[in-house]
Amino acid sequence: MFGRFAILSIILTALFGATAAHAQSADGTWLTQAGDARVKISKCGGGICGHIVWLREPYDTATGQPAIDSKNPNPALAKRAMIGLPLFSGMEPSGPNKWSGQIYNADDGSTYASNVSVTGADSLRVEGCVGALCGGETWTRAGR
Repeated sequence: MFGRFAILSIILTALFGATAAHAQSADGTWLTQAGDARVKISKCGGGICGHIVWLREPYDTATGQPAIDSKNPNPALAKRAMIGLPLFSGMEPSGPNKWSGQIYNADDGSTYASNVSVTGADSLRVEGCVGALCGGETWTRAGR
């Protein structure tokens, strides 16, 4: 009887280990494809949230002040700092290792429909769409 229990334990451990290895998490800090920002992604309710935690150029070159969300069409939001700026809204699971919602683009002050997918241990695909026009980039895990 002990032998059967030991074999069953080994099989279950192998199965759970394979499942855990297969599941990939978006949690962590990611470097954008251009390398100009790092985004911290974490669990947020049932989905994920992401906000800027580092910028290659954290100061406005014209004013010498910390960079702000100057392209935002809402005057109140246009004064908020870029560091700490939330990028994702409503990012809910839409498949294995995939979330769908909206992403804010501080480069133009607009929000777009978006999908975020973990494509490897250190690779995250971030895509946004306006109507039928879509684009995306691959972010890499920072700090490993």
